[in-house]
Amino acid sequence: MAETETPTVELMPSTWNTSEALRLDGDAVEKLATLGARATGADVISIIAPDGTEGLPASFPVAVIHGERPEIRSLKALAEEWRDHPEHRRGVAKVGDVQSFIELVNRHKTDNSVVFADSDWRKPSMTAVIDYHSHESDGPADFGKHRVHYAFPFSDEWSVWLKHDGKPMDQAEFAEFIEERAPDMTTLVEAEAAHHARELQVAKIGMPMEIFDLARGLEINVGGKIKQNLKLQSGEAKISFVEEHTGKDGAPITVPGAFALRIPLFYNQEPIDIPVRLRYRVVGGAIIWIYKLFRVDRLVTEAVRVAKQDVEHETALSVFEGAPEMLANGRTVDGFGGA
Repeated sequence: MAETETPTVELMPSTWNTSEALRLDGDAVEKLATLGARATGADVISIIAPDGTEGLPASFPVAVIHGERPEIRSLKALAEEWRDHPEHRRGVAKVGDVQSFIELVNRHKTDNSVVFADSDWRKPSMTAVIDYHSHESDGPADFGKHRVHYAFPFSDEWSVWLKHDGKPMDQAEFAEFIEERAPDMTTLVEAEAAHHARELQVAKIGMPMEIFDLARGLEINVGGKIKQNLKLQSGEAKISFVEEHTGKDGAPITVPGAFALRIPLFYNQEPIDIPVRLRYRVVGGAIIWIYKLFRVDRLVTEAVRVAKQDVEHETALSVFEGAPEMLANGRTVDGFGGA
């Protein structure tokens, strides 16, 4: 018995309009009329895409349903139930360090893959879009759904110090905090200590033992006196209040203007030296301590810059500061970040 050929219907370019009902040319109508003459059942026919249609196969099958309410139905959903593997690679792989990001990107990259970086110091990240658009100006578009994402994970040490940054602490709180975080503190070599002291505009960078002594049992006596200068021509008096801070033995004390940490900025990375300003106030006879991490935004931005350089060198891909024009689900980004 001869095999039955699957009818082919050519869809003319002038009728390729999703806003209207599907219209077919005369030859197609005749073929459909022949098929529709059958009272029940269904047939599979092929629709030929117009020349120059981007992103579609040359032809695709549809089912023609007969009966009282005939219709043309897509077979794609039915075929998907029998798929052995995905049609396209898609999804977002999340990695825990820069090296894993580099290795996974190298495993999947194509000639069109790119990397986008967000250097915001509060939530820095890098995202590789594996299936990005062709780098050729007239090349095909792609889905942008296959990605590798690295959200720089701040280390536990950095997170703790940042949490208390600028927060006033009384003597007991400061002592407890410093003793708990003692392993994070470091003594800088002379040249580096001098460099950071100049940056911070302080006399010296305190050593860990000096900070421990301040935290563990310092008692500050405050002596105050008022000094009145000559009256000005306006008749107003210039008055200044002079404070002298001494230890419990009465000897003058010097509180270092800064100290240094040696901690990793991000999880699973090498530690770096971080200068920290140190200030104290005497309020109602009680000592209040405040520390400030020095230029936290610059520290994070610099670390991300180095990571971007490593990624660009190791993957040979372009790294752009910003975000792709499509989301991981394929939706395009409209305007300033709105989907």
